[in-house]
Amino acid sequence: MKTAFKQAYRGLTINPARTALTTLGIVIGIATVIVVLSAGAGFRSFINYQIDQFGSNTVYIQTKVPPSTKERARGSSGADQAMQAVQITTLRNRDVQDVAQLKGVVGTYGAVIGQKVVSYKQVSKNSFIFGSSASRFKIDKGQLAEGRPYSEQEDAAADQVAILGADIAKDLFGSDSALNKAIRVGTLNFTVIGVYERKGSFGFSNDDQQVFIPLQTAQKKLLGIDHLLYMVAQVDSSDNTAPVAEDIRIALRHNHEIKDPAKDDFEVQNQAQALETFNVILKGITLLLIAVAAISLLVGGVGIMNIMYVVVTERISEIGLKKALGATPNNILSEFLIEAVLLTFLGGIIGILLGALVSYGISLAANAFGFAWAFSVPLSGIALGLGVSGSIGLLFGVFPARRAAKLDPMEALRYE
Repeated sequence: MKTAFKQAYRGLTINPARTALTTLGIVIGIATVIVVLSAGAGFRSFINYQIDQFGSNTVYIQTKVPPSTKERARGSSGADQAMQAVQITTLRNRDVQDVAQLKGVVGTYGAVIGQKVVSYKQVSKNSFIFGSSASRFKIDKGQLAEGRPYSEQEDAAADQVAILGADIAKDLFGSDSALNKAIRVGTLNFTVIGVYERKGSFGFSNDDQQVFIPLQTAQKKLLGIDHLLYMVAQVDSSDNTAPVAEDIRIALRHNHEIKDPAKDDFEVQNQAQALETFNVILKGITLLLIAVAAISLLVGGVGIMNIMYVVVTERISEIGLKKALGATPNNILSEFLIEAVLLTFLGGIIGILLGALVSYGISLAANAFGFAWAFSVPLSGIALGLGVSGSIGLLFGVFPARRAAKLDPMEALRYE
């Protein structure tokens, strides 16, 4: 076996350029697998960070268009415009108050979102305006870089005070402090009382670009509405979120006079459900990308088999001489099989290193853009990369190796 390894190593180093090109397909395939698994782990860490910002014991209630309303909208003329015009306005402050009385609920807040032009002196930005009750600060875990949150009294009085996201504060004020400065939101003047630390974007939402104001101010003065877009309930224990979520559904159906659950105009979801949905989606995407990488590995394996056939042809005389000196078919088979496995194993190691390097670059870029993205290369990915590369060497190397082992020594010695 030691001699077989030496012979295989010599075979790989005779033509290093060909060896490098032969392993390229394996390198790309294994690197892709490592990047996919590492990026999946990084993205999962980002999602977990976002969930930790709100806590795992929170329940989200948001409006939705009931199926019956959707059908009526589709059946009307201008179906697309009708669907866009459908707006559910049944979620009210009363619902927040009633949910707050449920057993197991320790905190609630309602929220609305609008879009307005925010300006300071000559600088203007189109920004999302997030209005919520002051109780939000007891539930959400966002940290203020400076200033203070608005109070329940300021919310009840519809005071024109605002907290800025990190990015919009920088856009409007640069390196200057934003505290106690007057900004214009739409047609109203607001006093900046705080600035959030950078949070990073999540999906289509970027808190760093938003302006946060009291709920009553947003509803009565800025948007002219009396309903909510969504509400959040904090539960006393993460183990209690499922039964509390069901109690919330019952309470809201009572308030909205809904007897058929299929006609719900709201949706209740806890963090565990959201995380489960995300994991299912992530697994599907990961499997799809690994399938694409498998095609590259398959192509690389076929390439290795072709090259090994070429190598066998080039060394027919050498094989004949070895057999004439007493080498058995198993000796020849082992030599070429080990050479194929070493070739793919080398490609696997390079692919793992390349994939880890690319993954590290992705994590640096993600963190530069404000994402809480942890760099990690799962041990399962390394084991998978090495195992797959070695298996490809065995699978695609066995046929050329068997051909070499079956050569007749006399015919091999006469081959030119």
